[in-house]
Amino acid sequence: MSLIRDDGVILRTYRLGEADRIVVALTKEHGKVRAVAKGVRKTGSKFGSRLEPLTHVALLLWRGRGDLDTVNQVEVIEQHWKIREDLDRMTAGMAMLEVVDQVSQEGHPDPAILETLVRALRVLDDATRNPTLVAPSFFLRALELEGTMPVLDVCASCGADGVELVAFDLSQGGTLCRSCRRGRPLSADALVLLRRILRGDLGAVLAGEPPAGSDEVSILATEAIEIHLDRRLRSVRSVAGI
Repeated sequence: MSLIRDDGVILRTYRLGEADRIVVALTKEHGKVRAVAKGVRKTGSKFGSRLEPLTHVALLLWRGRGDLDTVNQVEVIEQHWKIREDLDRMTAGMAMLEVVDQVSQEGHPDPAILETLVRALRVLDDATRNPTLVAPSFFLRALELEGTMPVLDVCASCGADGVELVAFDLSQGGTLCRSCRRGRPLSADALVLLRRILRGDLGAVLAGEPPAGSDEVSILATEAIEIHLDRRLRSVRSVAGI
């Protein structure tokens, strides 16, 4: 039994009994953790709103012999109020949390995905930035970190180089030529945008208004991460009504 200190992002919470909640967080040193926040649902709880999803926090946890830790103290590092005040930003933020919850494992630190999530939430919380491509870009980066970065320069099926790439299917590995096309049609604008996002030009992509191909890339990235996870993103599909 011991006390552990760590920083992390709250991914989700759910009720436990009459007054408590179980908090799921991705932390820097301990990976995904589950901990009981006692009395958090009572009026005047010492934790207040500090243990809500999207919040970047510093945690002090009591680790006993059971499966669940206990939240002893919590301090807010970043609250992300702008995300919470805007439905589009909130939807994007919750979708990113859902992906991280699926790809991360308890007890296995994943500093790269945590750092990517923290940066993405900061961009999403910036009211001067258009939120359209933040979550799709995060999905593509998550695929890269998972070792499934899509092929974007040749046909992922037949390997043909120097041919027109007109479709995208992650189950085939990425872009496809006319002879191999299946999955989702891919425009030239969307292909250019995909390459910019995955090759170091993401800051410029997110700096201004969404470039040509943004809506197409948003749909494509969402479908790609769902194929990788083998499940649909509830936070996206419930808002879209599908």
